[in-house]
Amino acid sequence: MSNAKAQPKSVLWDWLTTVDHKKIGIMYMVAGLFFFALGGLEAILMRIQLMFPEFSFLGYQTYNEVLTMHGTTMIFLAAMPLLFGFMNFIVPLQIGARDVAFPFLNSLGFWLFLFGGLLLNVSWFTGGAPDAAWTAYVPLSSDSPGHGVDYYVLGLQVSGAGTLIGGINFLVTIINMRAPGMSMMRMPLFTWSTFVTSMLILFAFPALTIGLLLLMLDRIFGGAFFDVAAGGNVVIWQHLFWIFGHPEVYILILPAFGMFSEIIATFAKKRLFGYSAMVFATLIIGFLGFMVWAHHMFTVGMGPVANAIFAVATMAIAVPTGIKIFNWLLTLWGGRIKFTVANLFALAFIPSFTMGGVTGVMLATSAANYQFHDTYFVVAHFHYVIIGGVVFGIFAGMFYWWPKMFGYRLDETLGKIFFWLFLIGFHLTFFVQHFLGLMGMPRRVASFLDGQGLNEMNLISTIGAFMMGVAFIILVITLIVSRKNTDNVDDPWDGRTLEWATPSPVPEYNFAQTPLVRELDALWHEKYEGDGKMKAAEPLDDIHMPNGSILPIFISLGLTVASFGLIYSTHVITVIGLLITFGAMFVRSIKEDHGYHIPVSEIKRGKGER
Repeated sequence: MSNAKAQPKSVLWDWLTTVDHKKIGIMYMVAGLFFFALGGLEAILMRIQLMFPEFSFLGYQTYNEVLTMHGTTMIFLAAMPLLFGFMNFIVPLQIGARDVAFPFLNSLGFWLFLFGGLLLNVSWFTGGAPDAAWTAYVPLSSDSPGHGVDYYVLGLQVSGAGTLIGGINFLVTIINMRAPGMSMMRMPLFTWSTFVTSMLILFAFPALTIGLLLLMLDRIFGGAFFDVAAGGNVVIWQHLFWIFGHPEVYILILPAFGMFSEIIATFAKKRLFGYSAMVFATLIIGFLGFMVWAHHMFTVGMGPVANAIFAVATMAIAVPTGIKIFNWLLTLWGGRIKFTVANLFALAFIPSFTMGGVTGVMLATSAANYQFHDTYFVVAHFHYVIIGGVVFGIFAGMFYWWPKMFGYRLDETLGKIFFWLFLIGFHLTFFVQHFLGLMGMPRRVASFLDGQGLNEMNLISTIGAFMMGVAFIILVITLIVSRKNTDNVDDPWDGRTLEWATPSPVPEYNFAQTPLVRELDALWHEKYEGDGKMKAAEPLDDIHMPNGSILPIFISLGLTVASFGLIYSTHVITVIGLLITFGAMFVRSIKEDHGYHIPVSEIKRGKGER
């Protein structure tokens, strides 16, 4: 049934039941920062262990668990949700929509991610975390004793379902809910990158789901998909994992590319150079991202022909990526550049990520790959891409969109201290790892011997990791002490896109009237070519909004309970969990809920009119 207006709620109940894309975006950000801190702590523990030769700070088994959880947490529970936070909050605003296409599913996606992440971390307290690295190669994972890998399998299944739901939701939202006049070629680059990323999620995550399902069947139900003695094949896991795993890199990096495109254009005071080329480069990167998964498997023994094909396809990605690099540089060329913290991260990204790209081409050379494989050279390359690209993008996006998301600007002075400390610590940590790899230090080892020439560079790498940790603490302090900066938050950077046309904090309906888009960079066009205000595409009228719901929590909780039943082969608990999930889904199916309406009078009060 439909209500005339929203029912009053307590603050806690409001956040638990919300389907507002902005609040869900903020919840993704909070959860992502929590897991980022957790993954960062695990990284520092590893670096302490490797600070000196034959050091015994962590036991070998604990090191394996910390290493596995660091990779898994950073990829699935930190980087992705932080990016999903930006996508949730910003994309509907950038396209002039009042919400995402499926608000209930949006909420369900978040709670599935959170419950899956918590389930994975419960393993620390129940006998040991997973210990087969984030790639979980079989037979290492299929034969791993204890329940750690079972938590990995079930936790990622639950969390991955939420990510898949989120990706589908973004696709439908961007296709169907753009404001009048916003053609595909007028969409901001961040929205474009979200669109391509969502397509990658749609096609990549099912491969991981199938792999995890097969691994679950082997470990819990006695299957033999990866049991060579029973006719299974361990290479199947590597194919399934990397069919997901390589596009995953682009699932992470493309949204960051979109952020840099917005930030560089804003702080250069210029339209993004080569907009059309940037759009098609994004599409080509997304397509080629699916064609190169086997470059992770050059040493498996696929043969020279297969190796050559995947090597060439991998190198081809350098072309559209290079187009983006040159377009960002040409956007800066002749611009009136402002060196804000957001822009500093964007500027630092260009050389840092390019270094990661160059070592990527080196790794794509299959003959050379035999030398680099499973050494610290790969660790250095991967972190130059993920930290130099994705993490720099997340930090740039935080300082850029924080005023819109939270209603206050982050302190620039503290932010610059954070930036320089993090940047220096990052290069100190990972640059020397290139040479550690070239000298033959294998990755994923809990110790190394003295007298091999590795001591000094490992010590430098650990010092860099500590600097990054201190920088993160300064970031947390910045988030807290900046709360007083509440002036000039509606459009503090003289923004170009529609999110800056809304007040801060953004009202629950986003736009009192759906905006009419007349040009690329719609707000910039109206500010400098029009009368300074967005044109309305509809008369002012009552606004329909969806009701909140507690059911997404129950659906996610039920799957988590069922996961515990599967992990410990207590199928009564499995059945109870599934009953909770399907019961909540049944209630959702039969309950009529047509939302509520915000009357015109309330909207006018929100705009300061009578």
